Amino acid sequence: MKINYRKAFNKLKAIGAPVIEGGWNGEDTFRISGEYNDEKIWADYWNQNFGQCGIAHEIQQILTEHDLFAEWINGGVLGVYEI
Repeated sequence: MKINYRKAFNKLKAIGAPVIEGGWNGEDTFRISGEYNDEKIWADYWNQNFGQCGIAHEIQQILTEHDLFAEWINGGVLGVYEI
């Protein structure tokens, strides 16, 4: 993984965000689950009024710090990409 992806991945993992290594199509990136919201809601595709586009502010902030952004792949998974 590129250094900006790795740093963001590690920070998100440290705060308990549901990160998944590997991109949707096998890229050397990571994804964020929108389905593991047991103790905290991290992402909610069906509630676009939550956070920014259904993504928790903490996730958005960490991704932005590393020149990354998240986009819904489907209702359960966010892909992470470079700006």
